Amino acid sequence: MLLTCLNWRDGGNVSIDWRWAGGDPALFQRHAAEVVALAPEALVAEASPSVEALRRQTNTIPIVFLIVTDPVGQGFVESLARPGGNITGFSNYDPPMSGKWLGMLREITPPVARVAVLYNPATAPYAGLYLRTIEDIAPAFGVAVQTAPVKDDAEIEAVMAGLTGEQGAGVLVLPDTFTRLHRDTIVALAARYRLPAVYPLRYFAASGWLMSYGIEIEDLFRRSAGYVDRLLNGAKASDLPVQQPTKFTLVINLKTAKALGVTVPLVLLGIADEVID
Repeated sequence: MLLTCLNWRDGGNVSIDWRWAGGDPALFQRHAAEVVALAPEALVAEASPSVEALRRQTNTIPIVFLIVTDPVGQGFVESLARPGGNITGFSNYDPPMSGKWLGMLREITPPVARVAVLYNPATAPYAGLYLRTIEDIAPAFGVAVQTAPVKDDAEIEAVMAGLTGEQGAGVLVLPDTFTRLHRDTIVALAARYRLPAVYPLRYFAASGWLMSYGIEIEDLFRRSAGYVDRLLNGAKASDLPVQQPTKFTLVINLKTAKALGVTVPLVLLGIADEVID
């Protein structure tokens, strides 16, 4: 649809093939091999596991990524301004977000004083970047940080259950493929153990999470279509700088706040892009 706006029509002057790995490492590798074998003029990859799988298969076909946190640190590009090679795209990382997540949890009543940061190391190899930022800024908010690496539902529940005995405990979930696929479990357990929580993407709050603040994924997809258009018209990936997120959304779920027995201040409600009540 986005390419259609740029005068590309699937089945007409362009052919589009799709693959979805669903977080399965073996499928990432298999699908990457399949799409590279088709010899396309451009590849689009969502999230780090897809980019890693594709770059193992080709260093010539241009790859446009989106929702990648640390493309330089992961070795996908040489620098943001000059990617080099065949990979470029759109990062989802904005350092001030970490402070805003902690600030939001501190502003509710009762405020959160201890935060467990939930992520899967296998699907979030960039987690260290987030964790360093969160741990550096946490003292300014008076928040103790607990790193909580998990790999399955049982470990997610163990983290949640372990927080219930602590006063002022909350949860911050990092964006990665695993946490997105296990969204229902995470939301249900946060509700069961009555833990206020924040997540970077809107659909967590829409599913019952207390708050979400982060990038607009739709905006990254729209912008990635522009890069694909430029590549199909002869541009080189190495000449297209990696771009940072520019649009952010704050969503607050008042139904969840009521169920948790917490109060969200008017100042947060006033700046929210969406309030679910």
